[in-house]
Amino acid sequence: MADYVITTDSNSDVRPEFVKENNLTIIPQYYAFGDTVYGDELNMEPHEFYETMRSGELPKSMANNPAVIRDKFEKILKEGKDIFHIAFSSALSGSYNNVVMTANDLMEEYPEQKIVVFDTLNASLGEGVSVYRAIELQKEGKSMEEVVEVLTEEREHVNVSFTVNDLNHLQRGGRVSKTTAVVGSLVNIKPILTVTSTGELKSDGTVRGRKKSLKTLVTRMEASLDLEHYGKDRMVCVLHGDCYEEAESVSEMVKGLGFTNVIINDVSPSIGTHAGPGVVGLVSYGKKR
Repeated sequence: MADYVITTDSNSDVRPEFVKENNLTIIPQYYAFGDTVYGDELNMEPHEFYETMRSGELPKSMANNPAVIRDKFEKILKEGKDIFHIAFSSALSGSYNNVVMTANDLMEEYPEQKIVVFDTLNASLGEGVSVYRAIELQKEGKSMEEVVEVLTEEREHVNVSFTVNDLNHLQRGGRVSKTTAVVGSLVNIKPILTVTSTGELKSDGTVRGRKKSLKTLVTRMEASLDLEHYGKDRMVCVLHGDCYEEAESVSEMVKGLGFTNVIINDVSPSIGTHAGPGVVGLVSYGKKR
């Protein structure tokens, strides 16, 4: 069985300590304020990023860099190892295609090695749970082909719902209309959004008030459970845009349902660019999305 390395991108929002512990190779996703580009050597801590947004500066996001992908992948290939790359949704960015094209070029140069690129059709920790799962399976001794098979089977069962505090950031990204953003903000309407089975963002209704929107994330998760196939020992992830206390309250509600493996992490700036400060999301295994 060939030795293989699991890689992913920074949009997966895997916790830094897990990255360090497992020596994960991360392909950076980029974001910018004005002419200053961040994402590789230059980075902003999540709190600094969201505070900058709160001050009125509007960032933009950019796809990954094929030259950087090539450099990171080639180092692994030169060690004689295969690569299993877990990618951000192809429906939300051109980053997946950049990885695939680079991988194809490299496999021509390194015909003895294999690179498999897995499209999670998901974002943030919806992508990240596949990374955690892949590492778990690899540690159990599963081959790359076996890991691909499991992740493919489970992909549509990774459910993500999230809500935002400010509709204007979604409006800038074309996710809601300007009228919806203005009216919604005036009457304290909070959208619930989800990631579809094809990896796209979709509105999944609205509620009035922040507390109700957070509670709705949990009630929708509860309604989507499939405990016969995905038990309460499965990982549940709470993601947030610089609003840890609210994320923690969602985590406590989830633990109240009996789930034992709940993690909380920041939404990375390249995704937070579109969701803004105050985004809170919930990732869980369950019925097909």
